[in-house]
Amino acid sequence: MVINTNVGALSTMRTLSENTNKLNKALSRLASGSKIVSPADDAAGLAVASKFDAQISRNRGVASNLTSALSFSQTQDGFLQKVGKALDRMSELATLALDTTKSSNDITNYNTEFTDLKNYISDIGTKKFNGVTLFDGTALAITKDSDGGTWSLNSSSLNAVDVTSVIASAFAVSSTNAVSTISTAIENVATHRAKVGANIQRIQFTREQISILNENLQSSVSRIKDVDVANESTQFARYNILVQSGTAMLAQANMLPQNALRLIN
Repeated sequence: MVINTNVGALSTMRTLSENTNKLNKALSRLASGSKIVSPADDAAGLAVASKFDAQISRNRGVASNLTSALSFSQTQDGFLQKVGKALDRMSELATLALDTTKSSNDITNYNTEFTDLKNYISDIGTKKFNGVTLFDGTALAITKDSDGGTWSLNSSSLNAVDVTSVIASAFAVSSTNAVSTISTAIENVATHRAKVGANIQRIQFTREQISILNENLQSSVSRIKDVDVANESTQFARYNILVQSGTAMLAQANMLPQNALRLIN
C-alpha cells in the first residue's frame, strides 16, 4: 500500500481518457454525418474520396457543356426546319410559274414571294448562337468526359454549295431548272437535319452516361465517408456509459490512498 503513486487511479484515468476521446469522436461523426472527421480517421479513404469528389465536380461541368451543345444543335434544327418549309414553298412557286396560262404579272407576283423566301434562307445562314455561328461549316468540339476529352459535332454549312444556287442573286422563280435546283437543295437540307439529329442523339446519350457515372461515384464516396447512424449511435451509447462508469471508478480510485491512514493510526 503506497501514498505517492496511485496506480489504480492512473490506469482508470487512462481508460477514461480513451473512452472520452471515442465518445467525442462518435459525437463528431453523428453531428457531421461523416465517418472521416479528420484525416487520421481514414487517410487512404479520404484521398480516394477527394479524387472522386473532384471528378464529380468536373462531370457536372461536362454535363453543363453538353446541355449548351444540345441547345446549340436544337437551335440548328429549328432553323433548318424553317429553311425546309421555305424551300418547299419556293418549289411550289417555281412549279406554278411553269403554267403557260400565267401572265407576266402573275409570274412577277410569284417572284416577289420567291425572292423574299430566298433572302430569308440566306439570312438564316448567318445566324449565331451565343456568338457562335450556327452554319459556318466548322466542326464544333464538344466536351465528352471529365478528363477533357472532346468529340466534334457533324458540321453544317447552310449557304455552301447545297443552297448557293438557290440564294444566288440571279436565281428567280422562272429560272431554267428552278424546280430541280430547289429539289436538290431540299435534299441537302434534309441531310443537314439528319446530321444535326445524329448530334442531338449522341449528346443525349453522353449526358445519360455522365449522369450514371456521377451517380456511381457519389455512391462510392458515400460508402467511404458517410456515417452509419445506427451503428454510430450504438457506439455513442456504449462510450457514454463507459465514460460515466470510468468517472465513478476514478473517484473511488482516488480514495484508495486514504486507507493507508488506518495503518498509521
